[in-house]
Amino acid sequence: MSDPTGPGSSSHPALEEYLNTLLPSSNRSSLRTSVLPNLIASISAVARTLRGAHDVSAVGSANAFGDDQLNVDVQAEQAVRDAIARCPAIVTASSEEDPVERSSPSTSTSTSTSTSTPETAAASSTAAELYTVAFDPLDGSSIIAPNWTIGTIIGVWDGPTALGVPPRTHQVAALLGVCGPRTSVLVALRLPGTTGEGGTCFEVALSSATDDTDTDTDTDTSNALVIRRSIRFSPPPSIKTRYFAPANLRAAAGDPRYLTLITQYIEQQYTLRYSGGLVPDVAHMLSKGHGVYVSPVTGGTKAKLRRLYELCPVAMVVECAGGKAVDPVDGGEVLEREVGGVEERGGLVCGTGVEVEGAVRALVG
Repeated sequence: MSDPTGPGSSSHPALEEYLNTLLPSSNRSSLRTSVLPNLIASISAVARTLRGAHDVSAVGSANAFGDDQLNVDVQAEQAVRDAIARCPAIVTASSEEDPVERSSPSTSTSTSTSTSTPETAAASSTAAELYTVAFDPLDGSSIIAPNWTIGTIIGVWDGPTALGVPPRTHQVAALLGVCGPRTSVLVALRLPGTTGEGGTCFEVALSSATDDTDTDTDTDTSNALVIRRSIRFSPPPSIKTRYFAPANLRAAAGDPRYLTLITQYIEQQYTLRYSGGLVPDVAHMLSKGHGVYVSPVTGGTKAKLRRLYELCPVAMVVECAGGKAVDPVDGGEVLEREVGGVEERGGLVCGTGVEVEGAVRALVG
């Protein structure tokens, strides 16, 4: 008897099959057949790195932002870089660990020594499609030691740079890799004329066949299944339990507005679901169909989330699922403002539209 949940089944279609339905046009063939499959496969390599890292330790170096690097940070960075190197259409890439838009290995012999600009990388490429990738290889490094779920965040942008262009129209895909008991990837696509103006969001499960110790499977997504074809936040009447995830809860002690918001959630009997990791908290909201995540910016604390590597991809996933993602300082939508530099940071309020609006009223007025 055939497996009703196997690749190509009607209940859980194979990744390749599903991408063919979402991106049938030939002008996105590289995105469909190379870029997305390779980036999704890289999440398996990241998960494998974590499973094999019995000793999580500092390597004695720091990234360009001054953050101490762990051995798993370096290995996860390489896993995503290897995937990028297999995609000729990706002409430039940058990451939180190496925040410079460098030519990818498909257009340059070395990502670490290349000094070519995004413009020269684009000029040297023969690909019909040009993309740049901006990623955070391991989001949630502080919760690796206790073996909690963490994630990988990837944004795919049209053209040779993600800087100085409108995020809502130029960021065409976003991936949130969830590395926990299961390994899965939340994928958002927004391509005018293909996925609709609002975009689409779906979840890919990476099975044991693509998530084992065989390094040859790093490029294989043949057993990757789309386990949720359309992820959407639930409409208010169907919501039974309300969830909230308050990042930097200590800031409430010095900010009356944030304290009032937290108190409001408690008084209204919201359920606390906060892990200390951005990806698992967003993934929780999307699995339950409801929730609000708040990472405030207060007078005593600086913004922590990097706009290019964390905020923009997360905002796209949330929006493509029918939610909202805004800046807690002024209530402006995250994807309405261009990213001017890789060092830019910000706060975040995201989740169900009505909850985001309520949080903004409390924080902004």
